[in-house]
Amino acid sequence: MRLLYLGDIVGRTGRDAVIDTLPGLRRDLALDVVVACGENAAHGFGLSPKICDELFEGGVDVVTLGNHSWDQRDIIPYIAREPRLLRPANYPPGTPGQGAIVMTDARGRRLLVVQVMGRLYMDPLDDPFAAARREIEANPLAGPPGRGVSAILVDVHAEATSEKMALGHYLDGRVSAVVGGHTHVPTADAQILPGGTAYQTDAGMCGDYDSVIGMVKEPAVERFARKMPTERLSPAGGPATVCGIVIETDDATGRAITIAPVRLGGRLAATMPAAPAPAASGI
Repeated sequence: MRLLYLGDIVGRTGRDAVIDTLPGLRRDLALDVVVACGENAAHGFGLSPKICDELFEGGVDVVTLGNHSWDQRDIIPYIAREPRLLRPANYPPGTPGQGAIVMTDARGRRLLVVQVMGRLYMDPLDDPFAAARREIEANPLAGPPGRGVSAILVDVHAEATSEKMALGHYLDGRVSAVVGGHTHVPTADAQILPGGTAYQTDAGMCGDYDSVIGMVKEPAVERFARKMPTERLSPAGGPATVCGIVIETDDATGRAITIAPVRLGGRLAATMPAAPAPAASGI
């Protein structure tokens, strides 16, 4: 299975870049599933139902949220009826929506997508380690028929790199990939851990990098330099870089075969994984 995870989509420029480039990425990289973090897609703060629908129509299969889950209040009734939109699984019981989904790709393979949110320097939530374990025990990798899945992707929305790394090692061998988000800066540590789990601390963002983590830079700089309140932060509107990670998994074991970053457009140096080799034809 070939999976693409796209980092936090920030504002209109990030949304437009994702929707414009995704058809080509799906074709050229032979992608089976696309997962994207949409929690900054609505003017930098949260996600609206209309924008979520646009992302689905543009080719995203599963959209995840994070600490800005509830910034747009009309998302609350929407998430209660839309299983493809995930909020962190470690929100307290009774929170609208769900933190995991088992979906089936075009070839009938089952993929479990789980999202959890870190606790260090974030809002206090339930234990993300226990939440992730609970979800993968319900649908284990290469498990029994009816419960087993072909691949598992865990999206970790967290501030602390140490917490994300610890979760990656905690889940190594039990999931196909652990990918971090939230800090909007792509890290250079894409790797396959010893147990066969693909890992990267942060996928980066889909947004304008001539900014402060996607926001217009002048008010953000002023806040740091003078420690004074400024105008409300808003997304930068320049050309966006689409940042993500492509992971290929072994259908028999669910373990990762390759992991490679994607950076396309905007200011960052471009990088693309190699296109998959065409399948050999029989005679």
